[in-house]
Amino acid sequence: MVSDLSHITLICKDIDKTGEFLKKILGAVEYYSTGKKIYSISQEKFFKIGKLWIVTMEGEPVAKTYNHIAFQADAKKFAELREEIKKLGLSILEGRRRAAEEGDSIYFYDYDNHLFELHSGDLAGRLKYYQACDVKR
Repeated sequence: MVSDLSHITLICKDIDKTGEFLKKILGAVEYYSTGKKIYSISQEKFFKIGKLWIVTMEGEPVAKTYNHIAFQADAKKFAELREEIKKLGLSILEGRRRAAEEGDSIYFYDYDNHLFELHSGDLAGRLKYYQACDVKR
């Protein structure tokens, strides 16, 4: 039986550059680097964001899709976060249309086409909004 999320692995052309993005935008802390050694399939770096373990592995970028990883963020910090994302040269997307009850988001691609979302809403708010929409129909 599954009990929790173990980790997320991102394949990255430049794990150092991706590491800086993870630290600056997501507040990640680097825990370990394999350096030039290869224990798995390529060089790796290990990060933690809260309790979440993120691995970056050296490799070729992936194709762009809507598959994404969303992180909870304070909407009051969105202007500051947007500026930091722009400074890193990351591609910010136009957000999808949404109701205020769903929370706000910033969507952006990293250097290797991984889509990230910084989201101010939560599951309870989203479901409450969807239920209200169902009542109106």
